[in-house]
Amino acid sequence: MGTAIRIDEDRLWNSLMELARIGATPAGGVNRQALTELDGQARALFSAWCREAGCVLRTDPIGNLIARRPGRNDSQPAIMMGSHLDSQPTGGKFDGAYGVMAGLEVLRALHAAGIETERPIEVVAWTNEEGARFAPSMMGSQVYAGLMGLDEALAVRDTEGVSVAEALARIGAQGMADSGSRPAAYFEAHIEQGPLLEAERKTIGVVSGGQGQCWFQMTLTGRASHAGTTPMDMRSDALVGAAAIIGALDRIGRAHPPGCATAGRILVSPNSPNVIPDSVYLTAEIRHPDDAVRAAMELEFRAAADEAVKLNHLDLNLAKVLEQPAAPFDPACIAAIRQAAERNGYPSMEIISGAAHDAVALSRIVPTGMVFVPCAGGVSHNELESAESGDLAAGCQVLAEAVLAYARVSDPVTPSR
Repeated sequence: MGTAIRIDEDRLWNSLMELARIGATPAGGVNRQALTELDGQARALFSAWCREAGCVLRTDPIGNLIARRPGRNDSQPAIMMGSHLDSQPTGGKFDGAYGVMAGLEVLRALHAAGIETERPIEVVAWTNEEGARFAPSMMGSQVYAGLMGLDEALAVRDTEGVSVAEALARIGAQGMADSGSRPAAYFEAHIEQGPLLEAERKTIGVVSGGQGQCWFQMTLTGRASHAGTTPMDMRSDALVGAAAIIGALDRIGRAHPPGCATAGRILVSPNSPNVIPDSVYLTAEIRHPDDAVRAAMELEFRAAADEAVKLNHLDLNLAKVLEQPAAPFDPACIAAIRQAAERNGYPSMEIISGAAHDAVALSRIVPTGMVFVPCAGGVSHNELESAESGDLAAGCQVLAEAVLAYARVSDPVTPSR
């Protein structure tokens, strides 16, 4: 079955490049962290573009920015698309931004073609997907899905002591309670952030789900003393303990493929070249598509942390800040994406997402599907992140057709056999 909608590759690319100027870094990437002034500028630009496409905007209390295009039966639950506008401190142009701009391009194409859908269609820019400034990640979508309390999220503070509530107020992004109903389905387009599609020469990744993950924050406390006068066997070195934990995480990840274990942030005090560190703040995360295996990895990690503390005479404050089970996506949404790829002749493959996305949070409450497109070398969370315009357009076309298959009908879509 064909479709009357065709997305505009140049318009999509130009919007991505204009957005990338907000927070642009000298190395060609983006530093547009959540709820900063730059994030506010990106939200304002997205809002202006959505209004031009005939949408009405609303913002919920955690700052999720939602653009709505009415349907013939506007009382029906919407079909929602989305991703995020915030970036890592040294992020790329496409992570998150592509999903928001792809959703916008679908709205623009529908507007230009004069297509009226049965259901309303929404595009959302989720708040703080990255978790770079405020932990945990996917904060906006987690609150929306009821997986994290609003008050809990608003109270989170960054390393400068600024709370989410204060940051929202500073950029005017704190909205009202959302009176809209849950969407009928949610679709998200994203660069793969891995090397598989490029290696397999596939244009479209039909995402079957996301692997589970857990995040930890810990502080190891020892005793500061002179680096030249304190004998090795009399030290209480927090950094040595942290190093042992980091090494154990790497071993645990390698021992449980395709799982991963990573220490991502480390803050050392007093951070002086001739003082033995008395305090280290460390983050850790563990991921695996099998939750039972991930639980075993967590036990190994905790045992390694206890051993490092004991050997180095330290105190440990360890807290789990995110527990996210593996998330299989909806068979009908997966089928709609696969069929759209086939109709357009795009080579595709089924793939599990190794990275976390807002789609994982949404999959807990509504039918969800996700479209991946290749990125050069699988590089992401990096200023060198790159993607081809044609691949981005192909993913957007697949997104548009999958959404249209849902938005034109009153009842849930049944996947083809």
